[in-house]
Amino acid sequence: MKVLIFDSGPLINLSMNGLLYILEELKKNFDGKFIITEAVKQEVLDRPMEIMRFELGALQIENLIKNKILEMPPSIGISEEKIKLKTREIMNIANHFLQIKGQWLDLVSEAEISCLALSSELKEKNIDSIIAIDERTTRLLCENPQNLERTISEKMHEKAKIVAKDTEIFHQFKFIRSSEIVYVAYKKGVVRISGKKVLEALLYATKFKGTAISFEEIDELKKL
Repeated sequence: MKVLIFDSGPLINLSMNGLLYILEELKKNFDGKFIITEAVKQEVLDRPMEIMRFELGALQIENLIKNKILEMPPSIGISEEKIKLKTREIMNIANHFLQIKGQWLDLVSEAEISCLALSSELKEKNIDSIIAIDERTTRLLCENPQNLERTISEKMHEKAKIVAKDTEIFHQFKFIRSSEIVYVAYKKGVVRISGKKVLEALLYATKFKGTAISFEEIDELKKL
């Protein structure tokens, strides 16, 4: 079995672009499960349901859960309590990773780190997983911490310094963004519109709704 873990960002991105339906289509040919954590559910369903502006998107995600397109960790034998414990452990390391002028920087949120926590627990069960996440900071933390150090320094106009020693936990994760998800959906023919510029439009739509993807990366995807 394989598991695709969804952070809040891709679900919100797809919702805002009217593309949540592709998850149901992609799930039909996916040999595994689409999973969200309780912390992600809070961000994409529980809290938005109380805000008129976001209620429709929340209802659409609720429907995906009711239809078991999106499932919760207990469906694969992992308790929420176990994820919460692992989340606190990883957040403590992540938020003691970089310093500016001797002050720690809070780099990550609970929802995105809960996805890493779930992936870590799945690895212990020898279950392959990939995390759908659009946020750049968490991906850089895991894939290119030196680039994160440079990016934060430029953003803050102060020298950031990697201080953490125990970073091995971040090396185990694999990621996918909304842009790659819609690319796969397009290639599999499950997107409900057609035309020469559909792929380009899909990729730009995900970028402008929050996916950390460059125009150069979009051009590369268009050539594949």
